[in-house]
Amino acid sequence: MPKYIIEREIPGAGSLTAQDLQGISQKSCGILSDMGPKIQWVESYVTDNKVYCVYIAPDEATVRAHAEQGGFPANSVAEIKTMIDPTTAEG
Repeated sequence: MPKYIIEREIPGAGSLTAQDLQGISQKSCGILSDMGPKIQWVESYVTDNKVYCVYIAPDEATVRAHAEQGGFPANSVAEIKTMIDPTTAEG
């Protein structure tokens, strides 16, 4: 199933408390549970003003439906075509 990276513009995201992040995570997981196994949250990266999330889903529409139901921004959604890392250089 495809993987997607979602860019969420959230001013002050890097200043959110552990409790804030827990609440957001709980809300997201609740929506994912309601949507069923077709969509999965892999991980997220929090920066000063954005959150980048990696999801596994059948299509972009499913990712956007999750964001809409949760009231989360999804400013950009892109399908991940492949991953590379330093071992890719080893051929």
